[in-house]
Amino acid sequence: MTAAQPARGFFVTGTDTGVGKTLAAAALIRLFAGRGLRAAGMKPVASGAFHDGRRWRNEDADALVAAANVALPPALLNPYLFRSATAPHIAAAEEGVAIDIDYLRGCHRRIAEAAQVVVVEGAGGFMVPLDDCSNTDDLAAALGLPVIMVVGIRLGCISHALLTQQAIRARSLPLAGWVANRIDPAEPYALAMLESLSQRIGAPLLADLPWMAQPDAARAAALIDPAPLGLRP
Repeated sequence: MTAAQPARGFFVTGTDTGVGKTLAAAALIRLFAGRGLRAAGMKPVASGAFHDGRRWRNEDADALVAAANVALPPALLNPYLFRSATAPHIAAAEEGVAIDIDYLRGCHRRIAEAAQVVVVEGAGGFMVPLDDCSNTDDLAAALGLPVIMVVGIRLGCISHALLTQQAIRARSLPLAGWVANRIDPAEPYALAMLESLSQRIGAPLLADLPWMAQPDAARAAALIDPAPLGLRP
């Protein structure tokens, strides 16, 4: 890949909140950066912020920045940052802000001009509302990126994963692959769930991430199968 080629990228979504989207997104960024590509992350909308004494920040957005090898302004990488840790449309309404998908598409375009690969992490699940009329799937469709689905392996994940796959297909977006994340270390049927999901998801399993008491993007990156992403093993 050369700088003259169009940027590649992926939209990382999850079957629910708290399933490990940020871990998977940061791992993907590290994987591409480790192959010598200019890799950047984008968190278009984040809910839940802390103040570091200078500015408001979000832990998920920070994790993507830490994984990237392209330095860009925080306001470009995370255009909408809300203080309350709740659904984006609720947090936005609380602060009197309207989330503009066209604006987010413009921010993504600027990031893509500086990077060869842009990994975009959604907020919550694939259908999380952004306002009264738009959901996260509308943002994914506007960006037109292949989707990577993160499945938190726990009770109920099979139905959630299949419904998410159906929603992705309904938006005519390619499902580039999925990541299994074993978020429940006590789940006795994790292997059976993985086998069932593998039979029913029409995309390659990119990684089976083990339970991690502390998420480690570098460790997760080493577990991703690079071939379905167009990279050499």
